This record gives sequence, structure tokens and C-alpha cells, in this order.
Amino acid sequence: MEQFNKSASTYFYVIGLSYKKADAKMRGEFSLDQNAKTNLMLQAKASGIESLVATSTCNRTEIYGFARHPFELIKLLCDNTQGTVEDFQSVAYVYKNSDAIQHMFKVGAGLDSQILGDFEIISQLKLSAKISKKHQLLNAYLERLINAVIQASKRIKTETELSSGATSVSFASVHYIKKTVEEISTKNILLFGTGKIGRNTCENLIKHTKNEHITLINRTRDRADKVAGKFKLLVKDYSQLQEEIGNTDILIVATGAQNPTIDKHLIQNKKPLLILDLSIPKNVNENVKELPMVTLVHLDHLSQMTDETLEKRKQYIPVAEGIISDIKTEFEAWVDNRKFAPTIKALKEKLQVFATAEVDTQRKKINEFNEAQAELISANLVQKITNHFAHHLKDETISKNESLELIKKVFQLDSKKHV
Repeated sequence: MEQFNKSASTYFYVIGLSYKKADAKMRGEFSLDQNAKTNLMLQAKASGIESLVATSTCNRTEIYGFARHPFELIKLLCDNTQGTVEDFQSVAYVYKNSDAIQHMFKVGAGLDSQILGDFEIISQLKLSAKISKKHQLLNAYLERLINAVIQASKRIKTETELSSGATSVSFASVHYIKKTVEEISTKNILLFGTGKIGRNTCENLIKHTKNEHITLINRTRDRADKVAGKFKLLVKDYSQLQEEIGNTDILIVATGAQNPTIDKHLIQNKKPLLILDLSIPKNVNENVKELPMVTLVHLDHLSQMTDETLEKRKQYIPVAEGIISDIKTEFEAWVDNRKFAPTIKALKEKLQVFATAEVDTQRKKINEFNEAQAELISANLVQKITNHFAHHLKDETISKNESLELIKKVFQLDSKKHV
């Protein structure tokens, strides 16, 4: 498939960067918060881009969209983040058309995740698609593709054990705590930030540590109260952060801010303090390492951990790839059908013109002309001829482009008005 939309001069691209080549600091430079996403959408629309979806997680930032050249999308990303084109080129990737589609399926299936089988990107993709649709930047092709990726993700979850057991950074952090901290059930744990990663971490803490000394703090207390109510945990005000850190053995930071929310000046601990920073960009200032009692661990380190569960998942990769192949084939067939739909519609209208003209001629010639019967017969003939041509174009052994051009030439069709 060379083209994926109605404009002959544009192609479908995925541009982005991930944990594979970009470290946490670099990913932080290119991360997109909600305001940045909105600005990016407005800029894209003003520049004439027809369809685009942007996602940004702790492990990757990607833009999926149609453009004449990938630099149009790269510029959008750099204009709305702190990243530069030079930095992007040093760590990024660009995929075009079929390669871009294959990449999207791999990402959505958890095959390209930092932790194999982590499907967190799917919820981000759904949300990002809604934002694009709101800005009228989601054409039929990209919407259908995203739905196909979601469908593949669901089937892989249902039909394989690729995502069996607890996964993701939140699980890795709890796994790390269990391995490195003795008597974990007796330690004071403070979770700062109750977004999605914070909530997942909280759930994994309760499930796997049996710790009853977990305190939540969030800049907006209401959100912390909701999470605490679900798990029956203690909530403190943001103003009490420094005091609570002083009573803490393990501090988990999942605030998702653009700048550090924790630095050494907030810490006056006289006992060992383990800090896990689960944020991109980093939300814990590196200067905390200057404190002798502090150990700082970032999510990149956590995500490198492997265990028996993750090793077992690798055996399901071929099955997942088979599911992706099936659904991708269906999507490609849909795209091919979209190519000849305008021509078939134009052909049907031309045949209808012929039929109407012939009925008018016969009405004048025949005294007791049965108009209803004539129209029924002509409508059936038009439909049968149209179906015959459509069936021919679906034949994989023929050249669709040559057949389309021949049909247009023979019937003198203008299919552009039906695009």
C-alpha cells in the first residue's frame, strides 16, 4: 500500500522516541503534557495536517499522522516540547506507511514495551484519539487503524498469557521493594502523586506487601481521598509533605510534573530513605544523592528487572504476532476497498443515468408502459453490474490500479467527487 489517504502527496508516518535509545532525561525533554498536546493539535490544524494522534507515556512519545514529509511532524513535536531537532535525530525513529502500521500494532500489543506485555499504552492511545477527534484531526483511516490496534490488544490479552500476572513499572517498583527492603510490612511508605501510575502502584503495594502503613499525598487532595477511600489508606495534605517525608522509610514519587517536585531541601531524615521516582520527566532532583541516608532509584532501572513471569511470557510472542498479522490483513483489505469505493459509486451513478434514459425512451414508445416494473428491472441490473465490477476489483490476482483506470476510461467517470 503506497498511500493511506485521499491526498496523493501525503503519507502515513510514525515519528517518536522510546526507552530503547532515549534515556529518562531525554524522554523528559520530549514529553507532552495536556497543554502541550492541545497546542500541538492547534498548530497541526493551522498547518494543514489532515489527521494526527499524539501519545506520551513514561516510556515513549510518538506522533502518528499524515504528512508530506516526516519533518512536519518532528517540527510539531519539537515546537511543543523542550526537545530539539538535533536531539530527536540522535535517538528517534521514523516509520512510513506499512512499517508505521506494523510499529503501531507492536506497541499496542505490548511487544515493544519496556516490560514485555505491558498494555498501558492502549488507554493512552484511546484518550489521544478522543483528543484528536475533538480537534477534527482524526480521519477514517487513522480511526480505523487505532480501533484495529485496540482489537488486536484485546485478542492478545484474551487468547494468550502475554500479560499474565502483574506488570508495568508499578509492579516492577513493588518487586524491587520486596527484594531490597527487609520487613517490608513494618515500613512507613509515602506515595506522592495519585495519577494512574500512583494508583496502580498503590494497588500493587497493598496486594504484594501486606503493608498497613501507607500514606498518600497529592497536590489536589480530592484525588488522593478517592484512591484512599478505595484502599482504606491515610491521606495527608500537600502542606505536610516535608513532615511526612521525615517519617518515611520508602518514598514513591509519581507526580508527573514537568519539573522536580522533590529535592534535598525537603529531606531531613536521620534514617535510611529509599526513593523511587516513577515519573517522566524525572520528578526527583539528582541532588538528593548528596544526602548520605538516601537511595534514589529511577523507573529505567526498575524496568530492566526480569523475573520468571516475564521470561514465561516470551513463549507467547509468536501467537501475538499471528493475531497482529490477522487483524492487520483485515485493515489492509479495508484500505484497499476504500481505494475503489469512489469509482464503484461513480460507476453506479453512470449506469443509473443510462437506465433512466432508457426507461424514458421506452415510456414514449410503449402505450401501456409499466413504469414500476421497468424501474425495478433497471435497478436490479444496475446493482448486478456494479456488484460484478466490485467483485472483480476484490480479486487479489489482478492489478487494481489498472482495472480502476480502465473502468474510468470506458465509462468516462469522474470518481474524485465521491472521495
